[in-house]
Amino acid sequence: MVHKKIEQDAMVVGDSARREFTIPRTGQRVMHSRAENREYRIFVAKPDGDPPSSGFPVIYLLDANAVFGTMVEAVRVQGRRPDKTGVVPAVIVGIGYQTEEPFSPARHYDFTMPVPLTELPARPDGGEWPAQGGAESFLRFIEEELKPEIEREFKIDSNRQTIFGHSLGGLFVLHALFTRPFAFQTYVAGSPSIHWNKRLILEEEQQFVSRLEQENINVRILIAVGELEKSHQSRMNDNAKELSERLLTLANRGVYVEFHEFEGEGHVSVLPALISRALRFASSV
Repeated sequence: MVHKKIEQDAMVVGDSARREFTIPRTGQRVMHSRAENREYRIFVAKPDGDPPSSGFPVIYLLDANAVFGTMVEAVRVQGRRPDKTGVVPAVIVGIGYQTEEPFSPARHYDFTMPVPLTELPARPDGGEWPAQGGAESFLRFIEEELKPEIEREFKIDSNRQTIFGHSLGGLFVLHALFTRPFAFQTYVAGSPSIHWNKRLILEEEQQFVSRLEQENINVRILIAVGELEKSHQSRMNDNAKELSERLLTLANRGVYVEFHEFEGEGHVSVLPALISRALRFASSV
């Protein structure tokens, strides 16, 4: 009888162990942009405990289907001991798409500026690029629709807002920095695809520099790449480092910049290391 009881208990444990795993204090919803009725899958993670008097810091994360879980777990683990790790608890808002794949073709439209097809780089597989040119509409969605919804739900510190993007997402982060430098206080551009249309992003950079002559600003920028991206024909590392060096000259105008090249990491493998570094960078505001 004793053996039978143990066996029954084991069956119950086995059944419960097969339940779908979810990350604590996370949820998701669907939002449609007003301007273009584009559909987004929004992932949200809430810190444990009550917010500080100033509100929680917030991190807006692009390509959430690929990296939301990585960032949430990094904050959940490292945020337990801010005195040791330098990472403080934050609300994580991931912007993704209605797919179970890590990356959706829809990101090409949302993360890029409108440019003639003749100015785009050749696609590695030789095919045609997906629709592109919706970066400004996507930025308006974040600013005018997504942020207000998050701020109705959580007490947010408006002085500690970060945006994180990688690859084309990193290019979008630079677009946001150069065109709406007051939207966030911290900008993280990982392996930014500056080569996508270098002429246009350089024009936006120049407009940003000119703007600094008229307005005071206070932004922090982390630009990072993987060491193994050096061999890429896009000049990913060179473009990123050259941009960071130009932005370093703006230190006396309220622009703080860090550049980091992660040893032994490639274009995709760099993401976990970049996320950990970005969390400490954002928390140091």
